Amino acid sequence: MASSLSSPGLDLEQLRQRLRSKSDRPRRQAITQLLSLGEPGHGVLKDYLQDCRDRGFDWVAGTIFRELLALQDEAIALYLAEAFPFGLLYLPSEKGIDYQPIQDALIEGDWQEADRLTTVKLCELAGTAAKTRKWLYYTEVLNFPRLDLETIDKLWRVYSEDKFGFSVQRELWLSVDRVWEQLWPRIGWKQGNTWTRYPGAFTWSVEAPRGHLPLTNQLRGARVMAALLEHPAFADPKA
Repeated sequence: MASSLSSPGLDLEQLRQRLRSKSDRPRRQAITQLLSLGEPGHGVLKDYLQDCRDRGFDWVAGTIFRELLALQDEAIALYLAEAFPFGLLYLPSEKGIDYQPIQDALIEGDWQEADRLTTVKLCELAGTAAKTRKWLYYTEVLNFPRLDLETIDKLWRVYSEDKFGFSVQRELWLSVDRVWEQLWPRIGWKQGNTWTRYPGAFTWSVEAPRGHLPLTNQLRGARVMAALLEHPAFADPKA
């Protein structure tokens, strides 16, 4: 039987092309296969990360970054630390807010901590009163800088295989014609008449339903979430 590595150049090139497929499934499969090929496959994955410096980092890059770190290979860890010492994303903020803790938590796969920090940073963005009370009024969301919300959203999308983020939640919300009672079960926040209990009943992994994270204080009503999903950062992304 011919080995799958009998023509390694061809095999690697095919997988390299699949990383750039327009469909998600072959891209995920290519990552898994390249990881299994050892150093030659890891080289292709590192090349993809380097290529993204010019065209922008996507969820494929985020997944590759996290999977390479998970190998716990000393040489790979050193390469990533030198090439991307703070992670993949530059984190601009109109208000000078440091979003690096969210990036660190997402890289580590600590979804619950990343969610907590997202709430903390949103309250920080809203101002002193929100920081003190630790939750938001919808009127505060209306005044959020577009740049900051785009930064937070990109963090979630890049590191979650494009499953989580406010823009993902908006997409799902629109798909059910903005009917909240149809959205809640779809993203795993409610089953029947029962709200998902925080924190134990939520799924803190990428195995969660699409749009499951980040959370908002939805138990105070849907107005905060509506304000987020209708914010120009997401409602008018090309403006």
